[in-house]
Amino acid sequence: MNIKTYFDGSWHEGDKFVLRAADHGAWLGSSVFDGARYFDGAIPDLLAHCDRVNNSANAMMLNPTTSANDMVGIIKEGLASYDSQSAVYIRPMYWALDGGDSLVLPKENSTAFSICLEEIPMASPNVSATLARTRFRRPVLEDNVVNAKAGCLYPNNARMLAEVRSKGFSNALVTDANGNVAETATANIFLVKDGDIFTPIPNGTFLAGITRSRHIKNLRDYGKNVIETVLTFEDFYDADEVFMSGNMTKITPVTAIEDKNFQVGPVTLLVRELYWDWSKSELL
Repeated sequence: MNIKTYFDGSWHEGDKFVLRAADHGAWLGSSVFDGARYFDGAIPDLLAHCDRVNNSANAMMLNPTTSANDMVGIIKEGLASYDSQSAVYIRPMYWALDGGDSLVLPKENSTAFSICLEEIPMASPNVSATLARTRFRRPVLEDNVVNAKAGCLYPNNARMLAEVRSKGFSNALVTDANGNVAETATANIFLVKDGDIFTPIPNGTFLAGITRSRHIKNLRDYGKNVIETVLTFEDFYDADEVFMSGNMTKITPVTAIEDKNFQVGPVTLLVRELYWDWSKSELL
């Protein structure tokens, strides 16, 4: 709803066509993006998201054309046309235009840039998730660009979701190549046990999200013990609370992992409260 598109140096109303059939990004998947949020007049960690899309571009052998600080200015210009109480998803994106003589390898200095602003409501605090195992795993750097937020990674996530949703669950609890829990199909994951908070330690197979890092900092500043470590399925089944962390919804309580049910506990509620209080310091 209410989409605005930045392309070729200016803002356009609506979902403007920006990708051509012969663009390298269209037929060979050389696209990266990031996702930030505008809600309640705030744009939390916007600069970090803009930095990350440039880092993702470099990882995909694309040449970033817009500095993170300039990107922030462009996004703020576009957001000024929205109501202050609108909830907007912010997607800066790069893709390769040409492959040059090699076709497959993106041609140097042949990069397109766009920003999409789309009005998408924030999830209700009452929304929760149910998780199940999936046979699909997170890739490793040796066989995929796991150090980028790249569009080509998401079909793997989609088949994870399709598998668990066919069994009646809303999301997948996903392992790395070694069989340890990495994240869910769409977000990072935390568990709470005896008052301590645990989350999988970044090992290069999944993006340790910007919102994840913010939750860890907020909790530690509050005095909570947050431990990044290797975690198994059994650790999650044995938890007192489980919650997901992602930019789209920020915090999502998990109320079941297969046949194990969970309550929405006090730490999960605290994480939400701390995040929303902190976000007021990042106003547009």
